[in-house]
Amino acid sequence: MRHGIWGTCLLAAAAILGVGAPPAAAQSFIEGTFDPAIPTLTQSAGHAPGTRITSPDQAVTYIKALAAAAPDRTRLVQYATSWEGRPLFYLVISAPANIAKLDAIKSDLATIAAGRPGNGTALPVTWLTYGVHGNEISSTDAALMTAYHLLAAKDDARAAKILGSTILVIDPMQNPDGRARFVNNFLASTGIAPDADRQAAEHDEPWPSGRVNHYMFDLNRDWFTLSQPETRGKVAAIRQWNPVVVVDLHEMGGDSTYFFSPAAQPFSPNLTQAQIRAYEMIGRYNAAAFDARGEPYFTREVYDLFYPGYGDTWNAHQGAIGSTYEQASARGLAFARRDGTELTYADGVMNHFTTSLATASAVADNPARFLGDFAAYRAANAGGAAGKGSYIIDLSKKRWNAERLGRRLAAQGITVLRREGSASVCGKSYPAGYLAVPQAQPAARLVRSLLDRDTPLPPDFLAEQERRRSVDLPHELYDVTAWSVGPMAGVDVALCNTVAPGETMAADLPIAPKASGAGTFAIAVPWSDSGQARLVTLALREGIEARVTDKAFTTAGRSFPRGTVVFPTGSNTPEKMARLAALAGEVGAETIALENGWTDSGPNLGSSHFVRLTLPRVAVAWDDGVDQLSAGAMRYVLEQRIGLPVTPIRTARLARADLSEYDVLLVPEGNPGAVLGEGGQRAVRTFVQRGGVLVAVGDSLDSFTAGDNPLLAVKREAALGRDPEAKGDDKAPLAEGQAIASDAEYREAIKDQAALPDTLPGALLNVVGEPDNFLSAGYDDGAVVLASGSQIFTPLDRAKGINVLRFAGPANLIASGYVWDENRKQLAYKPYLMAQPLGRGLVIGFAHDPSTRGYLEGLDLMIANAVLIAPSRVR
Repeated sequence: MRHGIWGTCLLAAAAILGVGAPPAAAQSFIEGTFDPAIPTLTQSAGHAPGTRITSPDQAVTYIKALAAAAPDRTRLVQYATSWEGRPLFYLVISAPANIAKLDAIKSDLATIAAGRPGNGTALPVTWLTYGVHGNEISSTDAALMTAYHLLAAKDDARAAKILGSTILVIDPMQNPDGRARFVNNFLASTGIAPDADRQAAEHDEPWPSGRVNHYMFDLNRDWFTLSQPETRGKVAAIRQWNPVVVVDLHEMGGDSTYFFSPAAQPFSPNLTQAQIRAYEMIGRYNAAAFDARGEPYFTREVYDLFYPGYGDTWNAHQGAIGSTYEQASARGLAFARRDGTELTYADGVMNHFTTSLATASAVADNPARFLGDFAAYRAANAGGAAGKGSYIIDLSKKRWNAERLGRRLAAQGITVLRREGSASVCGKSYPAGYLAVPQAQPAARLVRSLLDRDTPLPPDFLAEQERRRSVDLPHELYDVTAWSVGPMAGVDVALCNTVAPGETMAADLPIAPKASGAGTFAIAVPWSDSGQARLVTLALREGIEARVTDKAFTTAGRSFPRGTVVFPTGSNTPEKMARLAALAGEVGAETIALENGWTDSGPNLGSSHFVRLTLPRVAVAWDDGVDQLSAGAMRYVLEQRIGLPVTPIRTARLARADLSEYDVLLVPEGNPGAVLGEGGQRAVRTFVQRGGVLVAVGDSLDSFTAGDNPLLAVKREAALGRDPEAKGDDKAPLAEGQAIASDAEYREAIKDQAALPDTLPGALLNVVGEPDNFLSAGYDDGAVVLASGSQIFTPLDRAKGINVLRFAGPANLIASGYVWDENRKQLAYKPYLMAQPLGRGLVIGFAHDPSTRGYLEGLDLMIANAVLIAPSRVR
């Protein structure tokens, strides 16, 4: 069924449809009459659809050509620019009469989205978005094919109905940087014909893959984090149009078939029954289109609707029918499947083209239903269907993070109210004011998903996962089980049962600086939130002299926490102090002027508790051996949020690199040991012994904790009740004989004795800190961290180092999410952040990545302590 050839992919695809080849002058997968005034892909890019992988530049050129050829039926909008400077566009397509009144339609949709009755002008918007992962390549060509067909087809009643009854928006390429990376690597690896061998270089991407963007983020996990410009632009664009259906078209492993909704369990409890019914309807449209072609597919498996960072679930929480579609990927032009068939690029393009039209048809055939369901959803939420209280965010704790969180929520169309100055609400005092997020608003279900402390998994789903684990089957959780944005930002969020007053806050409102105190001796920057760390870093980059304390102090009746950074006027020119003030204004940071150097308690500026703070030179292990997501997230947090430049060094080069040029070597998650080799391990050890700071994260700790003389004297733990000495060696000694008397004993007997703890999908856990170590500055009350995977480490012996932050006890461990009970018991009291001196340097280990997805803003000070502050302390 799948036997397309290099030069005949398009013809083979048409034959599968059973309609014969399209006319030579046209390029649709459906036979018909096509307007020659609409340019084909061949005319624009020099190749027919499915015969080559269209590059980002070619895709942009073609989408512009389509818009120029049909100005009465299109509107092309650039909505973002990628980190590497590539434009991102969406193309609006509809009938001429609809395009003529497009602004009125958009305005009426905004009224409906606000929970108010429309004036009858609105039409339902179907939003089709492609290529969020740059190496999932067929979707972009399918987008171009869909746009061409709808604009060029002259006798297709279905196309005419889509244009007449709806507004269709096509976003052909969400990740142009990743796609460019994939295409460049693919072209560099190809020969005279496509190679279907799955081992061929053209199917084996180098590091980093095209899946990720410039900062190596998975853009389909960034919808509520809004850390990347591609996501911010896309979310703003979708908010302007308020679509009733949003489909994100992806690719999956090449041995699979095609997935479309209904999704797998678990569903978010914030979905409505009307939405669930609509998923079924659209699924049947897609199924009918695939059945007509004899094309296999599956539904209700693997891809769930639980985590709101996906494009499908985030949009579903806005009231749309948000879906993920997955096509088996050729990862090139041809791919040899394990079942003996061959998958072609054209197969993938055609399948995505098929579901694009089928989904658009479902809306076009039922415009009143989709628009009515959307209106009812938004109006019910505004009326309090999802709650009538308010979430209160305290502005006195991690003020900058709280302000940033409020703006991030507002950027997603969520109403956020701001109350300045001291206030009380629900019996609690807020001396610095608060942000209030009402539950009764059109985006209420997104509000609940993001701000509720916990989003529970369905009990029947959980019971099934525990049953599967009891019989040694893997669990079916696709992603993390916790994402409560308040704890992740390090801020306090309380649910109040009344509506709290305040003024509506705009997403682009600058964070105001906070300056207090009188005096000209120094400027103090309390170590309290991410904005403070950013101010300090930017000041150091401009050569402004500073000192940092590892002990709290009070002066003039005011307390300053450990970690506070002081900029003395005696060490800086007036121009530099003026620049410090300007930087504080740009950042929105807090500064306090000190009258003199006298303290009422705690150290004075000349004490050994204060050390001179200098800008560290930071290197990060890059390339094979480290996880691209971890490397990208850590670099992003350091460079874009904290403001600290980072030098990537390829892991294989570390053995011969001159590491004396750096103060910090950061090793992200991964398995760097094999790439480092003995030479690299020696180089890293020498670097630390001579005064460097090694920061190792997650699984990469295995490379530095092994052997007789580890850099960090901890060990990774086996699962509870398992033999950590079991090797699984074929030459192992004979085992003691045993009688098995029951099924439970049998299950116990067949368990892997060398097994690691069961993999944790991801939960938010509480950690507590040692108050006398500089690495825990900013976390006197502990922190909430994300833990995932199976790594659990033994605590450091106090004679060798310090467990700076450890997981809380079993009763208080879980902040949000679901944790297997045995993991909960085993994680309790185990280290999260460890530090061990070595020679003149320091080894710092994070058991789990504090920079994951860039969404743990509450841990920024922890990262800054390890990377920005530690070198000065070590010195």
